[in-house]
Amino acid sequence: MHYATLQSHHTDAFISLFKETFAASEGTNEGDMLRGLVKQLLDTTEANALFGFVAIENDQVVGGVLFSRLILSSHQNAFMLSPLAVHPSFQKQGVGQGLVCHALGVLKAAGVSLVVTYGDPAFYQKVGFEALSEDTLAAPHPLSQPIGWLAQTLDGSDIQPTQGRCECVAAFNNPELW
Repeated sequence: MHYATLQSHHTDAFISLFKETFAASEGTNEGDMLRGLVKQLLDTTEANALFGFVAIENDQVVGGVLFSRLILSSHQNAFMLSPLAVHPSFQKQGVGQGLVCHALGVLKAAGVSLVVTYGDPAFYQKVGFEALSEDTLAAPHPLSQPIGWLAQTLDGSDIQPTQGRCECVAAFNNPELW
């Protein structure tokens, strides 16, 4: 397995990966929604506000993850991990964990101090994320599943409490996603 930064020649396979992965687990509508979200993130987010990574096996994209900028009142250099996909035939083999760990190392080297996500605590705790209270850092929109609001620092600092909600990139500025 090889982990790399997302490049333009990966884009079509990367977008298709999200559609196929989420359609297999959640149904066609969810697959289509994730495909659209990933395309919107790639098309509308400024380059300095987006990191993308892929897992490659035999020249095929089998995993992918995006990190988009969050703006916090505490001014920490923060990004949000979302979405993450691993092709169904490669799940439960550590691909997602390896991809996230690789990506976090790159983000740390780039000076990112805080990463948050909104997902399954059972998975994300395996790669260093911990529960995050909205009293400390309020999500951009009200959360339907507050247990899934998670974070980790990459520089050893504490998470600084923020006032008000953090701001996300335009593609995530939809209350239905939260």
